[in-house]
Amino acid sequence: MASVDVESRGGGGPVKNGSRGSNNYSTSSTSFVVDDSETQWTSWLVPMFVVANVAVFVVMMYVNDCPKHHRTGSCVAKFLGRFSFEPLRLNPLFGPSDSTLIKLGALDWNRVVHRHQGWRLVTCIWLHAGVIHVAVNMLCLILIGVRLEQQFGFVRIGIAFLLSGFGGSVLSAVFNPKYITVGASGALFGLLGAMLSELFTNWTLYTNKAAALVTLAFVIAVNLAMGILPHVNNFANIGGFLTGFLLGFILLPRPQLAWLDRRNLPADVPVKSKYKAYQYVLWLASLLLLLAGFTVALVMLFQKKNVDDHCHWCHYLSCVPTDSWTCDGK
Repeated sequence: MASVDVESRGGGGPVKNGSRGSNNYSTSSTSFVVDDSETQWTSWLVPMFVVANVAVFVVMMYVNDCPKHHRTGSCVAKFLGRFSFEPLRLNPLFGPSDSTLIKLGALDWNRVVHRHQGWRLVTCIWLHAGVIHVAVNMLCLILIGVRLEQQFGFVRIGIAFLLSGFGGSVLSAVFNPKYITVGASGALFGLLGAMLSELFTNWTLYTNKAAALVTLAFVIAVNLAMGILPHVNNFANIGGFLTGFLLGFILLPRPQLAWLDRRNLPADVPVKSKYKAYQYVLWLASLLLLLAGFTVALVMLFQKKNVDDHCHWCHYLSCVPTDSWTCDGK
């Protein structure tokens, strides 16, 4: 997606860009139009999310201590000492063991449903399966999240990130009860979904729609491909994407340019509505669908409905076992 020039004046508050004139909007370098009267924000929450995710991964590898429980020397990158990785057969993403993931809050259907550990639906969104996983996710989060936070503010993007992560965790628990998984990609996919719905909602503001769609499709394809590896859950990706897609219609509509320019109009000129009619319709429909989706999924989860009993191939969407690795971490 295109970048936006932002004059940062410190802190996390709004920043006003440019001076007002008869032509009150400018075209950004590649993809979309940004009105000079729109508030621009300094991105600080997304960088904090990146730091938090990396810090959690470092702590997780310290707790894992591969040499301690693999005395045969099968750990990968043994020169890292206790930060070395599990054998690739158990974790091809260069990361920790199942037991470490569980200890730090990974998602496990049995523990959520039968041991009443619902908090795992939240803690798993801060966990990554390995170095490759965390590196790809954080790069995508910086490229996508910073731009969204600059344009829509930390409150809306923070809500989209956290609710999407939770939505991904819920769908993952319902559709993939067999494996222990992490859910950090669900939150990232939520921002991707919000980005797509924002593109649809603000379609007329984009000058290079094809580039925006191709970029989005590429990032989604890379992350979905990673989702077939152990511990990375494509159902979390799908659930996060759907949640973020609906939240984008709710949280990220842009006002009409004519409404933004209302202060330059004569007093006797009627001011147009802030949003177009279809934006209001999408807002209401998305809110109802989001509430219905969360309600149905949570009821299914805590009534111990196991979708895997009715869809015996669904778990292959999340992990495909091969001769090189297993999906159950054994």
